[in-house]
Amino acid sequence: MCTRFVHNGNDTIVGFNFDIDLTVWTHTIIREKDRFYIGIKMPDGNYHSFHGINKNGNVGTLLYVNGNENGKYIANKKCCTISELTESFIKGAITLDDALNIVKNNKIVYAPDATMQAMLSDKYGRVLIIEPGLGYRLEQTRYSLITNYSVLRPEITKPYIVPGDDRFERADEQLKKCGDNFSVVEAFHILKSVKQEGIWATRVSFVYSVSENNVYYVLNNDFEHILEYQFKKNRIVLISQRKRLNNKKDNDGEPMDNLLILQR
Repeated sequence: MCTRFVHNGNDTIVGFNFDIDLTVWTHTIIREKDRFYIGIKMPDGNYHSFHGINKNGNVGTLLYVNGNENGKYIANKKCCTISELTESFIKGAITLDDALNIVKNNKIVYAPDATMQAMLSDKYGRVLIIEPGLGYRLEQTRYSLITNYSVLRPEITKPYIVPGDDRFERADEQLKKCGDNFSVVEAFHILKSVKQEGIWATRVSFVYSVSENNVYYVLNNDFEHILEYQFKKNRIVLISQRKRLNNKKDNDGEPMDNLLILQR
């Protein structure tokens, strides 16, 4: 269960909630010179980058979805798995244009062990939504949003919506109200409002600012303590949200928290 959005205003801001069952998957945060990603340990023993950011502005994320028969894995040279495509994008091995060319000329299928859909975005705010077996959509709009259900053909996954799961609707309502000055702080407010608890709790939340080329992230829903990864300086900064901005309010009329550096 995950939530991902891209907002295009004065800055392009990407937000992502990574919700996972710890009894099924092992993950860790990996920070490299050119990449920040949530590493997922796979049967080969390596941590793969299916959810992450490249310093060139590529952001890729996979989101679980109830699979459809047409997207089923096939071992064929004319097929490309959604996981392979997404990881190549995060690694910077391909551009968004390359990814678009791949989905146009190849059948995109699920990985052998999981049914996932993807959202890819670049530093220009372009977004490519890919749903194996259903198709793809390239867009560059005020905002793009996806959770764990189809956005291309919602009727396909509507029967699988978990009762009470209105993350998409709540995030969509908030994003509609956001203007050109949409910020990292506001992105975290949205992610916090749709965070998950329990077995499929939100383990990592990250926000990426294209103009700053910085990643801000939270572990295990602790939104009072935000870490920042700076690609340009290749370092981590611990920041907090406790200081209030003078008279500045979010879309719900509540004072917004500032990002205050505590230590370096």
